[in-house]
Amino acid sequence: MVPRPFRLVGRRQDTTDTFTVLLEPTEGDPLGFVPGQFTMLSAFGVGEVPVSVSGAAHVAGPLQHTVRDVGAVTHALSRASVGDVLGVRGPYGTGWDVAHGHGKDVVFVAGGIGLAPLRPAVLEVLSHRDRYRRVVVLYGTRSPDDLLFADSLADWQGQGVELLVTVDYGPPSWAGRVGLVTTLIPRAGFDPKYTLAFVCGPEVMMRRSAMALVERGVTPDSIRVSLERNMRCGVGLCGHCQFRELFICVDGPVLSYARVAGLLGYREV
Repeated sequence: MVPRPFRLVGRRQDTTDTFTVLLEPTEGDPLGFVPGQFTMLSAFGVGEVPVSVSGAAHVAGPLQHTVRDVGAVTHALSRASVGDVLGVRGPYGTGWDVAHGHGKDVVFVAGGIGLAPLRPAVLEVLSHRDRYRRVVVLYGTRSPDDLLFADSLADWQGQGVELLVTVDYGPPSWAGRVGLVTTLIPRAGFDPKYTLAFVCGPEVMMRRSAMALVERGVTPDSIRVSLERNMRCGVGLCGHCQFRELFICVDGPVLSYARVAGLLGYREV
């Protein structure tokens, strides 16, 4: 429960409300993690928030988090400068476990900032590209200005990734697709019988994307979603993230759609 001090060694403004911080421990070993895990990231004197790691797990370097400025803690983090010290607890939770996709088509469906928790899994797959069949990334955002990791997207395409991008609305200069990310699922080139799918974004988007994948023929136990409901402690003690019999910080955040399909959509749970 005691955060480790990490020094901010780099910062990037990704969109008007989203930024990425690069952190290194002030002492001790770097923090190891698996794609899909999260940490509790804290601004001292303000509080802490759960944030999924957005960097590569298989490459040594600073710990990377991509954060959306939506509250008091994230706003304090957004104002931190290079050289400042932040707190990090973790890593916590379950990972995407991309190894289950060996020999299969792998499909990533991301909505908005949901691409950040998926990015380590995409990088993990691409680092062992020969172990997988087709790799598909379906990405939807509110507008072209909200696209994350534009350089990475271009690089992934250069490595043979089928990339389909859509926006909820676009200016006249936007020549790409307009519509929900779920509209990309019927168009994507993958074999549903031999597919492992990873979905991350707003909860309603994940539910509808998972349903669209099932309609396409992907089995529910071959779909992974990442839930982040009200996590506070990260270790299953406080109960804020209880999702009926599940504690998201311990049993999740990554769970199979087969396990949570009957619970998603119920605000009371």
